[in-house]
Amino acid sequence: MSAPEIKGWCPGAYRPMRSGDGLVVRVRPHLARLDADQARGLADIAERLGSGVIEVTARANLQLRGVTDEGFPQVIARLDALGLLPGNAESEARRNVILDPFGDGRAERLTEALYQGLEAARFAALPGKFGFLVDPGSARRLEGISGDIRIEPAEGGLILRADGCATGRPVDEAEAVPLALDLAAWFLDSGGVGRDGRGRMARHIAAGADLPDHFCGDAIPCAAVPAPEPGPLTGGLCVAAPFGLFTAQALRHLAETAPDLRVTPFRMLYLPGVAALDPHADLVTDPRDPIRRVEACTGAPGCPQASVATRDLARSLAPHVPEGQRWHVSGCAKGCAFPRAADRTLVGRDGAFDLVMPGAPWDEPHRRGLTPSDINELIRP
Repeated sequence: MSAPEIKGWCPGAYRPMRSGDGLVVRVRPHLARLDADQARGLADIAERLGSGVIEVTARANLQLRGVTDEGFPQVIARLDALGLLPGNAESEARRNVILDPFGDGRAERLTEALYQGLEAARFAALPGKFGFLVDPGSARRLEGISGDIRIEPAEGGLILRADGCATGRPVDEAEAVPLALDLAAWFLDSGGVGRDGRGRMARHIAAGADLPDHFCGDAIPCAAVPAPEPGPLTGGLCVAAPFGLFTAQALRHLAETAPDLRVTPFRMLYLPGVAALDPHADLVTDPRDPIRRVEACTGAPGCPQASVATRDLARSLAPHVPEGQRWHVSGCAKGCAFPRAADRTLVGRDGAFDLVMPGAPWDEPHRRGLTPSDINELIRP
């Protein structure tokens, strides 16, 4: 099997990506927030012009799948009417910022300033996957989330840290964003972007790029807190859906309860001020639900790089995943749904599965060429 294609850009609303089930239209809500009307509007778009589901991604974005070429102009018009589009494709592509959705407002202020600063022409050359992370709370909530330039908490305040460096420079709120933008400019000026238009900060530093002294420091980030789970959190409620796929009906259900919905990078929605939710078959609010122990990507036929169906198998395996473990069913070695090691990983290859235990999709497998029937015999305790 040929190696999976690693794309150097991310889809957006203005610039969708063609997949096996149609166009993938990615929506980046302003400050990762939706009001109830926007949530209901997205549900209508997904139902009438897409696959009927809204996918929450690990980058705190929303995806509409199954959009046709003929329906795409209507999708854009409706997103624009809902206030879910920035001014143009260039603005949209540069707003690659993930913020802590559970904080006290500082993350939103810093992110708003980043949005404005990234409009400058000098940042047009930033790679599509190059991103900023804003995590200014009392503890790091986004420790496991990818970000090339990171604003994080440290003892006594904030630090600015280049990904790939263990420590960072202490900053106050007023200087954090200007220095973050200067660090992005240094990345561009120092050759961080290759001829193919790709580039990441950690890779640039590992290759020997000399980070200027005024971006360096010996401040250590605060300890990280565990990733949130479905259920009550900081005066609100985290709500999940199997594999991050919120049905149109489920999103409408949430909109009836919550005037404010925040998109998290944990493939969940956070409802501030909501203590409880009426049950819905397509929603998960119990962290012990077995479906939370298994990850799965779109798989075949929705993804052209996958040679196997993934989610039906993942659902059948979920009840057998031991508590405290994470299993992953990946359509190819790229591992989009869970790009890290799992206790057990099934990787699609030429219509069958390789088993890695434990490990990531690209690691050496323990067994090769398994069918779903083989998996039932081998992988269940």
